[in-house]
Amino acid sequence: MTDALAPSKILCVGRNYAAHASELGGEVPPEPLVFMKPPSSLIRSGEPILRPGDVGRVDFEGEIGVIIGRRARNISEEEAWAHVSGVCAVNDVTARDLQRKDSQWTRAKGFDTFCAVGPVTPIQEVDPSALTVVTRVNGVQRQRGQVDEMAYSIPFVIAWLSRVMTLEPGDLLATGTPEGVGPIVAGDVVEVELVGISLLRNPVVEAAQV
Repeated sequence: MTDALAPSKILCVGRNYAAHASELGGEVPPEPLVFMKPPSSLIRSGEPILRPGDVGRVDFEGEIGVIIGRRARNISEEEAWAHVSGVCAVNDVTARDLQRKDSQWTRAKGFDTFCAVGPVTPIQEVDPSALTVVTRVNGVQRQRGQVDEMAYSIPFVIAWLSRVMTLEPGDLLATGTPEGVGPIVAGDVVEVELVGISLLRNPVVEAAQV
């Protein structure tokens, strides 16, 4: 495993699990719904999630993260896994009230510390068809999702994105969150685990305290 990350971009897929789309009052979109988080939002396991005091509700979103290992441009779905170097747990922290308020999600998703990333395990050491993500808050399981429950598979999303933009080595793709998202407050500890592969653990603090 490694925690060395320096992505040129962080790409995320929204509403990629039908049950999660439904819990937020939406549906799975007809094409992948993609947004970006800035690299300045990255933190590693153990570092605090800084909860802004003036944004209303802030939610955890546990996800399967994928690290691009080879430049990908106009690749096929069948080629996609060959362009991946590793997988990791990701917490796509979201200012939910701002997400609902804004017509695009950059502000809600882009605060410093709003992309927590766990240790990366090389793709050769995992079975990509058997990935499971679990999220716990204060030790209580809140989410559990499997890769085969995604509306758009990881290879499909990688190939689809590669027709829009060049994916560079080190880029991070967060592939969507299963149902069960919920708010976090100062004092909480959030764990996102790719079961048996990558464990991410972050305390939550008020931004003004740091």
